[in-house]
Amino acid sequence: MGTQKPYHHGDLRQQLLLAGEQALLDMPIDDVSLREIARRAGVSHAAPKHHFASMADLLGEIAARGFQKFVDALESAAENSQSQTAEDRLFAMGRAYLRFADDNSAVYGLMFGQVVKMSMTPALTKSSYEAWTQLENAVAQVTGALRAPIAATHVWSSVHGLSMLKSARRLPPHVSLHAVEEENLRMMIAGLKEA
Repeated sequence: MGTQKPYHHGDLRQQLLLAGEQALLDMPIDDVSLREIARRAGVSHAAPKHHFASMADLLGEIAARGFQKFVDALESAAENSQSQTAEDRLFAMGRAYLRFADDNSAVYGLMFGQVVKMSMTPALTKSSYEAWTQLENAVAQVTGALRAPIAATHVWSSVHGLSMLKSARRLPPHVSLHAVEEENLRMMIAGLKEA
């Protein structure tokens, strides 16, 4: 009986997702392929097809995992906010959003920017909706339910816009990153209360 490559059982899917995340960190998305991810996971180039029908499906699942981590990070920040007022919880979530975007730039870019290259898998649909619902619910605690959908869009565009400016290094050199983050969040929340 010859020596066989060990079968990965249930963890192959997880290994492929982790290898895909790492590949996104290391190279442009256009260079990431199922073959490259299989190589990184140490399996045959055909192995990913057992878990993902296409590269687009694998990217969709990576984005879904990103949204799950994102929701957890924002919830943890809100729960650990020193003050539990609606405004302070939202402020803590804003900080956590910016930190997540910084710490997970490749996956964040996939979550919010590469929809053409990935499938909207059921997990991605569910997790991205959970992220939106989390934001809308947090904003509703500040503005009331009636204004929450539009106000949440304002909050999202403001924090996402700042994340993208930071990522692209487009802020003027004399602007302190920390100061602009804090002041942007303060102004944003003050605006929600005044409107």
